[in-house]
Amino acid sequence: MTTHAHAGLIAVCSALCAVAPLAAGYLQGQGRGGGQSITIRAARVLDGGGKVIANGVVEVRGTKIAAVDQRTGPVTYDLGDATVLPGMIDVHVHLNWTFGPDGKYGGRGVLPSFTSDAILDNARKTLMAGFTTVQSVGWTGDKPLKDAISAGIVNGPRILTSLTQIQGGTRTPDELRAAVRQAKTDGADLIKFFASASIREGGRMNVTQDQVNAVCTEAKALGLRTLVHAHSSDSVIASVKAGCTQIEHGMFVDDAAIKAMADAKVYFDPNIGLVLQNYLEHRDQYNGSGNFNDEGFAAMEAALPRGVDVFKKALAAGIKMPMGTDAVAGAHGQNAREIMTRVQQGGQAPMDAIIGATSLAAESVNLGDQIGSLKTGYEADIVAVTGDPVKDITRLRDVTFVMKAGRVLKK
Repeated sequence: MTTHAHAGLIAVCSALCAVAPLAAGYLQGQGRGGGQSITIRAARVLDGGGKVIANGVVEVRGTKIAAVDQRTGPVTYDLGDATVLPGMIDVHVHLNWTFGPDGKYGGRGVLPSFTSDAILDNARKTLMAGFTTVQSVGWTGDKPLKDAISAGIVNGPRILTSLTQIQGGTRTPDELRAAVRQAKTDGADLIKFFASASIREGGRMNVTQDQVNAVCTEAKALGLRTLVHAHSSDSVIASVKAGCTQIEHGMFVDDAAIKAMADAKVYFDPNIGLVLQNYLEHRDQYNGSGNFNDEGFAAMEAALPRGVDVFKKALAAGIKMPMGTDAVAGAHGQNAREIMTRVQQGGQAPMDAIIGATSLAAESVNLGDQIGSLKTGYEADIVAVTGDPVKDITRLRDVTFVMKAGRVLKK
C-alpha cells in the first residue's frame, strides 16, 4: 500500500469515526425490529447444525429468534421453494482492499472519498451475499466501520477485527507482547500474526519460536484469539506449539503439520476457493503492485491444486475448518465460492460445508451461543437462497432474503 493510499484510508477512518457517535441516538430513535413478531416460512429450514426442517417457520421478535417450528397459517414472508439458513460467517476478509478509479490495486492519487465509497460497497456486497458476520483482519479503520454498521448508519455485516497485523521482524518477544497489549487496548477482538511469508514469496517461516510464543501466550492471557498466517509446515507446527487459536492458509504443510493441528484441535482455515482465483482473475489489476508480479502469479497458479490436496488431508484428519475466504479487492460478495470449492473440489459433504460457514464459524469466533444457528434466543441473522443448497451447493450464490439482527435488508 502506498503512503498516499494509506493517508487516504486514515481519512476514511476519520470520517467514519465522526459518524459513529450518532449510534446511540439512531438506535433509540429508529429501533431494530421492534417488538412486533415477524414470521418467515420456506420449504426448508437449515438450523446451522445439520438439521433440516421441512416447511419450517422462523419467528423473530426484536433482534432475536423467538421460535423455529412447522406451524401453519399466514406468515409475514412466505418464501416458497427456498431454503432458509443462518446468516453465513466469513472468518477471514479484508474489507479495505479496493481497486482505484483506474481499476488498479495500490494506485496513487486516489481520493479518500472514492476509497470510502469502495470500502462501503465491499461491506454492502458481502452482506447482500448472505454473510451477516465477518472477521476483517488487518485495518485500523475496521473499528469505526464496525461502529457505523452496528449503529445502522451504513449497511454491512457484523465485524470482528484485529485492527492491525503483527509482524515478527526484528522485534523482541517483549516488544511483541507489548504490541498485543496495545491491540487489546485499542479494541481489537483478536490478534492477527504472521509466522510465514506469502505464497508469492515461497511461504517460508520468517519468525522464531520465541516470537510466536510471545504473541500467542500474551493474547491468551488477555482473552484474545490468535489467527496466524502460516504456510509452511514449520511455521504451522511452531504456532500449534505456542497455543495459537487458528491457522490460516497452510498451503505447504506436510503430514506432520496436519497431525499437529489435529492433535491440538486448533481451527484451520485453508482458503482454497476464492483468494488465489480472484488474484489470477484480476491479474492485470494487481500486477505491478508490491510483490504482485509474473513470478508471484505463477506461484499462485501452481498452488491451486496443492490447496485442495491440503484441504482433503485436513478433512480426513478431522480438523475443524471454519469457512474463510481471505477476500480482497474483486472478491467481496463472492464469498460463497469458497464453500462451493470445498464441496466440488475438496469432497466435503454440502451440509458439512454449510455448517463450516454457520455454526462452526460462529464457534471459532467464540460466538457459538449467539449466531450461526437458528435457535430460540439467538440473533435473528437469517438468509434464504433459491432451491436446496444441500443438493446443489451453487444455490448459496442465489441469496434472495437477508435479515440481520431482526432487520430485513433484502427481500
